[in-house]
Amino acid sequence: MPHLQIDINKNVGDDVKKNIATRFKVLFSKTMDTGTDHIATSIREFDTYNLDIGRVKDPKQGVALINADIREGRELEKRRKLALGFIEIINELLNIPVENIYVTFSEHKGEDFHLHERYLSSWQENEDPLI
Repeated sequence: MPHLQIDINKNVGDDVKKNIATRFKVLFSKTMDTGTDHIATSIREFDTYNLDIGRVKDPKQGVALINADIREGRELEKRRKLALGFIEIINELLNIPVENIYVTFSEHKGEDFHLHERYLSSWQENEDPLI
């Protein structure tokens, strides 16, 4: 059950948040060969100077930190494609410079992801983890 966490140093409307969440889920699903029903997203808004990346010269241009908690087993090429896709979406929708966006992945065993009815198994290509 991936958890895609997006921290931004600006306030945006609900429609923009819905668009970000939808596009992140679709990108994750396509890139990682999985469904969308088990993907969780959270978007947290912070004041301008409450987020920082050392290389950002002007936080007023925007800063975005993205962490994806995912099941282990995805190859580097897929994770890199996903990271670049996240960066593109945030740049396009929030006009945050790509240099001001930082993506990290935290990998976990499938059994670390729990729903009410069950926990997930280890990742397998072209799977539907809810079946």
